[in-house]
Parts: sequence; C-alpha cells; structure tokens
Amino acid sequence: MGKIVATEFISLDGVIEDPGGAEDFAHGGWTFEIDRGEEGDKFKLGELEEAEAQLLGRVTYEGFAAAWPSMEDDVGFAEKMNSMPKYVYSTTLTAADWQNSTILSGDFAESIGEVKDEIDGDILVAGSASLVQGLIAADLLDELRLMVFPVLLGGGKKLFPKDGRKVPLTLSDARTIGAGIQLVTYERA
Repeated sequence: MGKIVATEFISLDGVIEDPGGAEDFAHGGWTFEIDRGEEGDKFKLGELEEAEAQLLGRVTYEGFAAAWPSMEDDVGFAEKMNSMPKYVYSTTLTAADWQNSTILSGDFAESIGEVKDEIDGDILVAGSASLVQGLIAADLLDELRLMVFPVLLGGGKKLFPKDGRKVPLTLSDARTIGAGIQLVTYERA
C-alpha cells in the first residue's frame, strides 16, 4: 500500500500561493528570495527520487505539465518528473497529455484510495492546496513535509482548511536549512 506524502513550500503565516512566480500573485516567486542551501536542494531531489508516483490537483498539474516536459538538468530531477506515473484529481480536466498521466475524477476518497492500493511506496503531492485539504479531510494524508520560509506574506492561498476539525500529527523530523528555513516532517498520529 502506498503512502501519500504532501510536500509544501510555506510562509510563516501559512501561505503556499505561487512560490515559483508562475501565477499572478503579488508576492509570486517568494521562495527564490531565501536561499534553501545545498541541503534543501538535496532534500527536494531525494524526496522525488524516493517517490513512486505523483498525485496532483488540476491547477498544479496544468502548471507542471506546461513547464516540465521541456526542462533539463544535470541531476535527473526533470527526467524523474517527466517519466514517473502522475495522477491528477479533477472533476473538470478532460485530457492529461503529460507523459504517464492519469485523470482521477470519480469519488474523491475512493479514487485516491485505489491509487494508494495500487502503488507500493511514496505518492508525492506537491502544491495542490485544495487536493491536500481534501486528503486531510478524508484521512488519506499519511505524511506532511513543510519547508517553512522565514517570511510573512500577509495574505494568499493557505494550505490548511478552516473546517474546525482537529487533526493530530506527530513530529518525525525538524531541522534548519539554508537561510533559516525550517524543514519539518509530520506523520499522521
């Protein structure tokens, strides 16, 4: 059975919107202003190398599918992104042309549960705020990795739902990397 792992760039005030600067957010590209260091780069590469598949929401999928097929690098990040199985949950997407992509559109918990049953290993979720909120609500998220950047953005898309629900987590790793970025990993309690 697979393990769903969400990995997020997040500001100190909980914003995950447009960390790379590809959207129309006032502070777009905010993660590039703070050096995550060699350890941060190794962490991001390592978690991708360890993953067996990706699970993405429609918006993140469309952004990734527009960018990654034409990217190249010396460490194999782009090759892994393009070649690994990708599952995109969407009720509106009609085509998924990025290599090895599958659209999931049925019952949210059932569709994603089937992917967890099918994949043996980590299923990595990057970005995809609405998807992560749904995974938390459906008790499908197994691990949450946050790269907490020391910046307040004052507004923007938040990661955590405001549904009044208590979700206990257990801290499994915490360390400081780069220019004061906290890398914290939580598992479902």
